[in-house]
Amino acid sequence: MSDRASILKTEILSDNYYTLKKVTYAYRRTDGITEEVVREAFDRGNGAALLLYHEKRQTVVLTKQFRLPAFISGHPSGFLIEVCAGMIDEGNPEETIKREAMEETGYQVANVRKVFEAFSSPGAVTEKMHFFVAAYDEKMKVEDGGGRDEEQEDIELLEVSIKEAMEMVYTGEIQDAKTILLLQHYALKLAGAGVPGW
Repeated sequence: MSDRASILKTEILSDNYYTLKKVTYAYRRTDGITEEVVREAFDRGNGAALLLYHEKRQTVVLTKQFRLPAFISGHPSGFLIEVCAGMIDEGNPEETIKREAMEETGYQVANVRKVFEAFSSPGAVTEKMHFFVAAYDEKMKVEDGGGRDEEQEDIELLEVSIKEAMEMVYTGEIQDAKTILLLQHYALKLAGAGVPGW
């Protein structure tokens, strides 16, 4: 709790795959007035995302899969191009993203570097994403990837140049925020901008 906010009541509205909470809290505004506020928050846990990049070829490995919320929101096909990512349901963020890289892409990465953390959509979702980068090469490809059947994942792999990936951002072909953040991070590194963490 902070010195300006305290939770008064929490109700669970849904607890199927993720948890939807209705929270009543007291909040002291900047003008000093304290008021009671009611909001809903979607709790899906925290996640980790990884950009796989090939240093010499300047390529990146991306995934493409159907995303129901994007489809509901009006994305024509519902298929989004993304970096490898997953929920942190067991272990720490680094262990999670190594496991997700293997499941989704088939690359067994050993050295991942965390570059930053960010909240995905803090107005409604509790999720904090942990962002990583890792170099890959052909020797690291030990499985097919494509996701896990038991989780009904059907993931297509794409290997494109960083230049092509950035063009896909600006043409709207890539619309996933975590992917755009990591691609821009890598593009700044290539541009010699002295990006921290490289």
